[in-house]
Amino acid sequence: MPHVVTDPVAATWLESLNRNARSLTPLYRGGVPRRRIYEEMVDEILRPVREGKRVCAVFYGHPGIYVEPSHEAVRRAREEGFEARMLPAVSAEDCLVADLGVDPGERGWQSWEATSFLLHGFRPDPTAGLVLWQVDGIGKLDWNLDPDPRGLQALAEVLGELYPPDHELVFYRASIYPIVPGKAVRTALRELAILDSPPAPTLYVPPLPSRPIDQAMAARIGVTPS
Repeated sequence: MPHVVTDPVAATWLESLNRNARSLTPLYRGGVPRRRIYEEMVDEILRPVREGKRVCAVFYGHPGIYVEPSHEAVRRAREEGFEARMLPAVSAEDCLVADLGVDPGERGWQSWEATSFLLHGFRPDPTAGLVLWQVDGIGKLDWNLDPDPRGLQALAEVLGELYPPDHELVFYRASIYPIVPGKAVRTALRELAILDSPPAPTLYVPPLPSRPIDQAMAARIGVTPS
């Protein structure tokens, strides 16, 4: 049972379920590109599979959301003729919806990894909710955890083109324990550029007021706006 979990309690529990459980977390090393680390994780997962063993790999959160090794391990296993599947779980985004009391279906929902959001020049609809993942790792392609304010400064500049300076931002961290609440730190957009590091890894940007209803479209589809 290879696993990547974020706290020792979870690791101990997994080891109590399977004496062969082993952590892949030591593969994270400073200065080593993330893609190389992920490749090593895939190899560790598939090695016992190729030996004819049944393998269950465990990742914190949802194994399919921002977990590259899980997707690649399943893909390669199937490609090599092994049966493989991914099981769903609760992601940080699911926790955010519950803890912040927001409904993605009400105003629309947009979600990007923060570095990709900046590098590819995505422009969200500011009247829909926006989630940016891994804002604590903007521009970091290795396992470097040292604060670097340049990423937040660039993000502040991009968001400043879409939202007013006093627009509220919510930094969010999901709880890993059912009896402990998640962490939500609220700040104004104008404060983003002066932060040395984000207080939590996920950023939720609430939507601006709704766009007016297209009356012609409403009549066309037979809707009477309330």
